[in-house]
Amino acid sequence: MTVIDIPAGSPFGLDNLPYGVFSTPGTEPRVGVRVGESVVDLAVALRDEVFARPSLNAFMAQGHERWVQVRRQIAELVSGDVPDAAVHPVADVTTHLPIEVADYVDFYASEHHAANLGRLFRPNAEPLMPNWKHLPVGYHGRSGTVVVSGTDIVRPSGQRKSPDEDAPTFGPCRRLDIEAELGFIVGTGSDLGSTVPAADFATRVFGVVLVNDWSARDIQAWEYVPLGPFLGKSFATSISAWVVPLLALEAARVPVPDQEPKPLPYLRETEPWGLDIDLAVSWNGHEVSRPPYREMYWSPAQMLAHLTVNGATSRTGDLYASGTISGPEKDQRGAFIELTWGGKEPVEVGAEERTFLQDGDEVTITATAPGPNGSRIGFGEVAGRILPASG
Repeated sequence: MTVIDIPAGSPFGLDNLPYGVFSTPGTEPRVGVRVGESVVDLAVALRDEVFARPSLNAFMAQGHERWVQVRRQIAELVSGDVPDAAVHPVADVTTHLPIEVADYVDFYASEHHAANLGRLFRPNAEPLMPNWKHLPVGYHGRSGTVVVSGTDIVRPSGQRKSPDEDAPTFGPCRRLDIEAELGFIVGTGSDLGSTVPAADFATRVFGVVLVNDWSARDIQAWEYVPLGPFLGKSFATSISAWVVPLLALEAARVPVPDQEPKPLPYLRETEPWGLDIDLAVSWNGHEVSRPPYREMYWSPAQMLAHLTVNGATSRTGDLYASGTISGPEKDQRGAFIELTWGGKEPVEVGAEERTFLQDGDEVTITATAPGPNGSRIGFGEVAGRILPASG
């Protein structure tokens, strides 16, 4: 039997217990939980075959009461003796995409981000479009290109047309960007024609991941009128390997900023579901931004309510993301297009001045949140390296 050592101040202590899918040499992917610098194989530790599967979906589909029960079981187990065969050092495992992604929706929930882009692209108009403070704006993305942290990202190619060009050209993206976001994973879905009230958020959503929604800004700028993002977004979206349970984030709950005008009834919350989560963005090992999620205008509960208000289904494994997280200060902007003001104000990345991503660049996004009794909850990281365009 093994007693798991949890270092003092570990962001992966008993207050967290994030889930992931892992493998060891010669074994198949299965579900584990991270505890300190160890991963506990839940199929072995709990003797439950639902955890022997290569994704969290079957477990998530069992529902909120089961999530609460298992979390309690895990906390009791790892506080004592754990079977030796169930414990693996984090450094010895390979992590995999933790869920089978059903649908993917990306929102645009930061007022600071939306206003900054409005000022960049429409300098002589109001920064926010007339609908922005009435509903969480979003679009449907491509679930098949959601990848786990550590996956290399091939620079996309497509049509682009800069203002000084008479006609579009085809080639590799010239303005490759990031978007630092949080993603919310639906555990139990809803039927076609039904809705999910904001009040049901905590029993429907299983957990939270970090998201980097890679963005080809030049491809996006040429294609998005009139229907919105398409190839400029669909080539890759990275998520962190560890899913922090929503149950671990009670101490991180805060009200959203004042919402004026008052949202329509279906978007009103009886409980606050803003989250006090601090992100950090590193570019080639140099921290360039610290976006604060607590500044987000629309909450994840409101996003889920809006996503389903027309009767659209939600399913186990649905992923919906917050959109770029930005704060009021320049060093809190969660996308390089904002941070460099459209490329006009380069930032220092080590000894270089940079605007958009170059081949070989690596971006890592990390985050922590407050836990009980002064502890911190860690989300791990979402990281990716840019490879040259194929062909």
